[in-house]
Amino acid sequence: MKTFVISGGTDGIGKAVALARLEQGDQVVVLGRNAEKGAAILAEAERLGAAERGHFIQVDLTGVAATRAAIAEIRSRFGAVDGLVLCAQHFRSERLVTAEGFENTFAVYYLSRFLLSHEMVDLLEAAPSPVVVNVCGPGIPMGEVRWNDLGREREYAGLDALMQGSRLNDLLGVGFTQVNPSSAVRYVLLNPGGVRTSFSGEYDQVMAEQIEAMRKVAKPVEEGILPILAVLDTPPTAPLTASMMGDPLPLDGSAFDAEDARKLHELTIGLLAVRTG
Repeated sequence: MKTFVISGGTDGIGKAVALARLEQGDQVVVLGRNAEKGAAILAEAERLGAAERGHFIQVDLTGVAATRAAIAEIRSRFGAVDGLVLCAQHFRSERLVTAEGFENTFAVYYLSRFLLSHEMVDLLEAAPSPVVVNVCGPGIPMGEVRWNDLGREREYAGLDALMQGSRLNDLLGVGFTQVNPSSAVRYVLLNPGGVRTSFSGEYDQVMAEQIEAMRKVAKPVEEGILPILAVLDTPPTAPLTASMMGDPLPLDGSAFDAEDARKLHELTIGLLAVRTG
């Protein structure tokens, strides 16, 4: 029996992956902010005959302290984690700043993934074949990293913030392998393509109409999670890989620039130190 931790596991892709792994006989820890949805996941686990293997930790992943508290709880309850699946994402047409001073999309889509990736390395390395699957947006030629304005204080647009998050996650994958060069953990940046989920977010009218149009042509969740399940079953041999809808992507493009990855890692460590101690 393997143990998987899934952020954003109460909805969409994360939920589907969680239930699929429970059906396969694995142990699953779901991270999410909504207690009712967490209870629903536990009820589904019980229906599958997996009540003792399904776990829910309520956490608002926009908070650094909250995310670290969830990591501490995982560490207190589980000796090893075979796979970490990062799915948490929430769109906002209007800019929102967290209590710790971070822009909301930056906090949930990038910072929580940074923390879960780097601060769970010991738990992952305790497993025989560990893997991190970062469900993000490699292969999409969109998104600008505003190095001097990661919080998008100037001319905020929800889609721009989201696409910046995708580019930051590309660099997070590169940075993870730089910081952990001899680790057995395999880091996978995975773009499942358009998948018919709830598209968690708070949208203005124009964006809401675009999302509804996307939902109509998106693939079913059961199809969208297949590449994720395949990676969890058989992690790649390379320390870092990226794929789009199951097709491998080259890592020699500007999206995976090594110097930018080092820069982002150092900048992130500095931001965390200044704003959260």
